[in-house]
Amino acid sequence: MSKQNKIIAFTGSSLLLLSANSILAQQPKQPKSRPNILFILSDDHARTAISAYGSELSKIAPTPNIDKIAQSGVLFSNMLCTNAISGPSRACLLTGKFSTANGFTQNEGGVIFDGLQPTVSKYLQAAGYNTSLFGKWHLFSDPTGFDYWMIHNNPGQQGTYWDPIFKVNGKQEVRKGYATDLTADAALDWMDKGRDKSKPFCMMLNFKAPHRPWEPDIKYEHLFDDITIPTPETFDDDYSGRELTLGKNMATIAYHLSRNDLKMTPPDSLTGLKREKWLSWGMLGERQHVSPNPNMSDKELKMWKFQKYMKDYLRCVRSVDDNVGRMIDYLKKNGLYENTLIIYMGDQGFYLGEHGLFDKRWMYEESLQMACLVSLPNSIKDPGMRTIPQLAMNVDIMPTLLDYANAKIPADVHGESLRPLLEQTPKAKKWRKSAYYQYFEYPRYHNVQPHYGVRTERYKLIHFYYDVDVWEFYDLKTDKNELKNQYNNPVYQKQIAELKKEIVRLQKKYQDDITLQQRREITTKHMRQYEE
Repeated sequence: MSKQNKIIAFTGSSLLLLSANSILAQQPKQPKSRPNILFILSDDHARTAISAYGSELSKIAPTPNIDKIAQSGVLFSNMLCTNAISGPSRACLLTGKFSTANGFTQNEGGVIFDGLQPTVSKYLQAAGYNTSLFGKWHLFSDPTGFDYWMIHNNPGQQGTYWDPIFKVNGKQEVRKGYATDLTADAALDWMDKGRDKSKPFCMMLNFKAPHRPWEPDIKYEHLFDDITIPTPETFDDDYSGRELTLGKNMATIAYHLSRNDLKMTPPDSLTGLKREKWLSWGMLGERQHVSPNPNMSDKELKMWKFQKYMKDYLRCVRSVDDNVGRMIDYLKKNGLYENTLIIYMGDQGFYLGEHGLFDKRWMYEESLQMACLVSLPNSIKDPGMRTIPQLAMNVDIMPTLLDYANAKIPADVHGESLRPLLEQTPKAKKWRKSAYYQYFEYPRYHNVQPHYGVRTERYKLIHFYYDVDVWEFYDLKTDKNELKNQYNNPVYQKQIAELKKEIVRLQKKYQDDITLQQRREITTKHMRQYEE
């Protein structure tokens, strides 16, 4: 068996040996004072759209309720995604392992999350927690390790904003209304009436918003109508020096937003599949030349699309913030807030016009950086918008939750508990100095070359490898926007050589030490399945 197949097989036969009983047997006796856990995950929520992070958008589109988490806790300024796309990121959060170890490498091509493998929900359940899950799952298998679950279950499990189809503990049903509100409604109902109040709880609350196609609640349809959203400084990036990588992308605001994204009205004569095709045109690579006004210049049209995209995106965020507020209010009114570990995250970063883009996937900062705010007033040292700068990764969430639950952290987990950073213990001074990244999905949907890389506090090295062989190196101290690839600059050759050695070390540590051909085959295998 090849090394690649051994890695993927790790989520199969080997993991079948870890039954719920064996997980339970590993857990120590639990004290009564363990915190409750509320883990909130939104989809594609860039940290620049959270006002606690202080971006230009903070005054235009504040998020006061999400900010409250950091006001009684902390926010991470370097929480990094290990695979910046929805399903893989969620699998990493659940397992504490990189994609090549948990088996869920990409969304497309028939990949199904192996629910037989150990997950944070199973360990918490075995440790005596009452567990629940609400909202977007997007892993194509039924959730395991949850006492109660309700997930979006339309084809693709992407979910819809209006009148969504849910699967509730195995039974499918349609609920009328706006998905963000409905998800929080169900979560609050379980919190009030469904949970076992003799146990601590762990709830995972996964909002679909603000994912594409960015459909706001009716009450917010005209929010921001009188405001012009400022463009980021890299809005007109020409991708110089990155022509074979970022220059080949198909997620530009200028050319790749669909008519549906832009809320354009199809002709009355179109129905059924013809209507859907008209609405979706532009999202699969075509250069879209549609305009509300044929006299618009290219520059004016790009700005119109940006304003439409951003305002709808931020309108969706407003509903998320409202419902985070509802959850916090419930905890406070019921005396649960002080002893509840609250974590709010986006499932990866997202482009809000930087480099002229929307979407995610790349190892560049905008999609690599995840929003992460944490509150636990009884335990976090110096709470109140304290920023944690150390390099954290999404695989750290699973061991963190187990640590606070006083549950044993499995030896094969890739992440590290963030508790030393939250509580400023001596171990925080010995924190990791580098973070690893991997991405596999190609070419659908946005033509992002598969790549892997390493990031340190100052430097970043990326290798794009599928049908190109391109290295990129950035000095984030002198080039925070990653506009100049310094890979061939003689000044940096020592740092580049050191980072290449670090990549080898991290690939071995995280079970990703496979050949380039095996790495390409992970992508090719699933693209073949998609085509079939």
